[in-house]
Amino acid sequence: MKKIVVYKPLPEETIQYLRSHAEVTIVDPKQPGALIEALKDADGAIGTGVKMNAETLDGATRLKVLSTVSVGFDAFDVDYLNQRGILLTNTPDVLTESTADTAFSLVLLTGRRLAELASYVKAGNWTKKIAEDRFGVDVHHKTLGIIGLGRIGTSVARRAALGFEMNVLYTDQAVNALAEREYGAKKVGLDELLKSSDFVLVQAPLTPETRNLISTPQLKAMKRSAFLINASRGPIVDEPALIEALKDGTIAGAGLDVYWEEPLPAESPLLKLDNVVTLPHIGSATHETRQAMNRNAAENLISALDGNLSANMVNPEVLKR
Repeated sequence: MKKIVVYKPLPEETIQYLRSHAEVTIVDPKQPGALIEALKDADGAIGTGVKMNAETLDGATRLKVLSTVSVGFDAFDVDYLNQRGILLTNTPDVLTESTADTAFSLVLLTGRRLAELASYVKAGNWTKKIAEDRFGVDVHHKTLGIIGLGRIGTSVARRAALGFEMNVLYTDQAVNALAEREYGAKKVGLDELLKSSDFVLVQAPLTPETRNLISTPQLKAMKRSAFLINASRGPIVDEPALIEALKDGTIAGAGLDVYWEEPLPAESPLLKLDNVVTLPHIGSATHETRQAMNRNAAENLISALDGNLSANMVNPEVLKR
């Protein structure tokens, strides 16, 4: 019987599904050496939030498949997995709409100052009609620039164009014909997107090319009235540069769901700035979506081990060996 290691808390029904197909070992990756030891005789593993590289996997000589309960896979050394012939699967479709909800919520939260004003009321400060210094800005009919128009970016474009009649610009390696046809999206260069957008949404994967993609020059290219939204990966934005831009008014504000370090340290300057909305990396954090992700990741793992997975493969080229 195949052996599987689970290194993330999963619902009991998902565990039972895995046990109906394989021998399952559940480990706490925070326990020193436990995961490395468990992987030594495993055929597959499922989880997230742990660096999977040569240091972790060197002794896992039987390992054939890794399944991450996420769409992002920057915790995995894909080059090393390719060398070893280990297939990596992810869950790209089931979280698209929930994550798009979160991303567009950040547009509303920043533009209309909703989080700030909610805290203002709860603190007992609403004793008279609010003055103009607490007004937000309109979101409808503004320009949204999306950096990375993949599944999630396209879903955000739909919300923006059809729901709020926003003008949508995007930058991506490929042309998104659907978004251009259905939502009026226009493909432009990064410089034009930054210069023209009222809201700039970072929705790209983290790669060596996108790390610190948004730094001081890019922030200075934005309108002073513009807002930066990051709902993808923290290291795509140069965090110290963003903090400085927020302090000196280079941009109007930011809405963030991701950071360089997570959880965000209590001493982070971002927590002291009124023009920043900080969420605790909740892009896909709904009961329905997380349940679907867990099940999808489990099914990916079993199907891959059985040799009949046809989708959700990060490095399908390893199957051609």
